[in-house]
Amino acid sequence: MKIFEIGTGYTSIPAQMGAATEIVVEELTRSLIKAGHDVSIIDIQDNHRKPTDLPIIEVPIPRIIIRTDTTLNLFHKVKRIVYSFALMRSLHNILKKSKEEKIVLHFHNQYNLFFFLLFTSKRLRQKVHIAYTVHSYIWQSKWVDIAKVVHKKYFQEIFCIKRVNQVFVLNDQTRDIFVTNLFIEPNKIIKISNGVNTDIYCGLNQTDALNFRNKLNIQQNKILFHAGSICERKNQLGALKLLLPLLKKNKDFAFVYAGGVISSEYQLKIQKFAQENDVVSQIIYAGELTPGKVLNSYYGISSALIFPSLQEGFSLVILEAMSAGLPILVDANSNLQLPAQSSDCCLQYISMENFENIIESYVFNVERQTKISKRARMIIYENYSWDIVAETYFQHWRI
Repeated sequence: MKIFEIGTGYTSIPAQMGAATEIVVEELTRSLIKAGHDVSIIDIQDNHRKPTDLPIIEVPIPRIIIRTDTTLNLFHKVKRIVYSFALMRSLHNILKKSKEEKIVLHFHNQYNLFFFLLFTSKRLRQKVHIAYTVHSYIWQSKWVDIAKVVHKKYFQEIFCIKRVNQVFVLNDQTRDIFVTNLFIEPNKIIKISNGVNTDIYCGLNQTDALNFRNKLNIQQNKILFHAGSICERKNQLGALKLLLPLLKKNKDFAFVYAGGVISSEYQLKIQKFAQENDVVSQIIYAGELTPGKVLNSYYGISSALIFPSLQEGFSLVILEAMSAGLPILVDANSNLQLPAQSSDCCLQYISMENFENIIESYVFNVERQTKISKRARMIIYENYSWDIVAETYFQHWRI
């Protein structure tokens, strides 16, 4: 069996920023290779690709398109379409030349898969097993709230999931909508988890944590961390409003947040909130962090991760933070898919008063925080390593 993991073209692999799908492709490929499977990545051409030992087949596209890596504008959409057509041609060439008995094409992006399905002959498609993992967060909402939006903006994804051999979903809500509202055959929908590299994301010892905090010149000893794109959906401002009373009464407490700025207007709202409430020195923006060792160091100096996201498929950030030994603070009213068996590590708050009590009783209580930390790490190590997730994918492809 030959497996092709297909990069989205959003940004190249290995990921140099917190691009979740690119991290999934990279780590899944690495674990499949470790298990002895024949896997290659097909990805956008990048003359500045981060050094890697991964087997990558590059898809060339015009240089002017390559330069627009992450800006979410019309030109970026054009890039997605151009890459998808170039990818389709590359896949056609590979399939025509291949003598493999079974080929798996594993897609992670609706644009890429849509154009492949639309312009690939039935004869050529019959040579391959097409799998698609749904990363879109939109399906994590109620159908009545998203029906019009998905038919307008996600028609490509709907087209794809109706035509592929297997659909992998990251949460129960997506599966329910696909079966109940889009009438997808239940037996071709497979719920799967994201994973985490447990070697990279692990706790820091006290000396390394202290040195890193000193290097950043962070004066506070108690840190709550948030990682994610700066935008309304990630809800950093909602977290700050919850944290404000604690920040006001405890100057040894800081909120550190990191991520690429998707909305400059939203970032200004955060800065304005800090200024108006006189907590500027306690709200620290760390910029966009490179996945891996640097990001893990931020987890390592923190007491907990706060995750107030309004919509999410299945967060890599939660897995990374738990692997690094952090308790997770989440809104009990949210519809987030949390790791199984994690109720004592994912501390769910229902009100501002309840939130403060949880932080004081569990996060800032050294004995309890240490116990939660060990439990969080154990859950991830035993259930959510990429090696485990990769084997689950492979077993489904063997069928």
